[in-house]
Amino acid sequence: MNLAQSLIGGIIKVVSNVDPSHFTPSNPPPPRRPLHASQIQENDEEKQFRRVFQQLAGDDMEVSPKELMDILNKVVTKHGNLKTDGFSIESCRSMVAVMDSDSTGKLGFHEFKYLWDNIKKWQAIYLKQDSDRSGLISASELPAAFKAAGFPLNEQLYQLISRRYSDENGNMDFDNFIGCLVRLDAMCRAFKTLDKDNSGTIDLDIKEWLQLTMYS
Repeated sequence: MNLAQSLIGGIIKVVSNVDPSHFTPSNPPPPRRPLHASQIQENDEEKQFRRVFQQLAGDDMEVSPKELMDILNKVVTKHGNLKTDGFSIESCRSMVAVMDSDSTGKLGFHEFKYLWDNIKKWQAIYLKQDSDRSGLISASELPAAFKAAGFPLNEQLYQLISRRYSDENGNMDFDNFIGCLVRLDAMCRAFKTLDKDNSGTIDLDIKEWLQLTMYS
């Protein structure tokens, strides 16, 4: 058995006893509508958010990974109870990729609002589950945090995620927590979309596999 087969076999073993029906990813953002049609149907909260979005997004009315990084880092600097070393450009590229439903490389209004609403929801979970007020999510706090976000995982998956997103002490800071959940949420949404018969399994050809894994 070569290294690739060993790696894939190990990952499959980890996730083989996970039931995707237990996951509750967010509903997908609504499809992009013409600007005037979108604004007519917006409530007061959405109109206020659009005014803020126009200031953040600039002339092209879309948020690039660099703009997203600047926005998120400005926000977290105002919250001393959130430990973070800052959102990196690579993390923000990944977040834009998994939220970029129309493949423009940037986030339009509805894509950005969807991401923003999720970040606010997950920030509240992060603060609530940080029971020792360390500003970090420790290994012991991680299962409850992910379950509250709608993703009850098994122990092996927690360990896998911790190796990827936590520090050497098993603590996950805010930017890694958000980056992980954005990706996990998007992958679960993609799976549920492809699992049309709710069988818990999907079939992908190489093109679909690469599209799903490489632009994320």
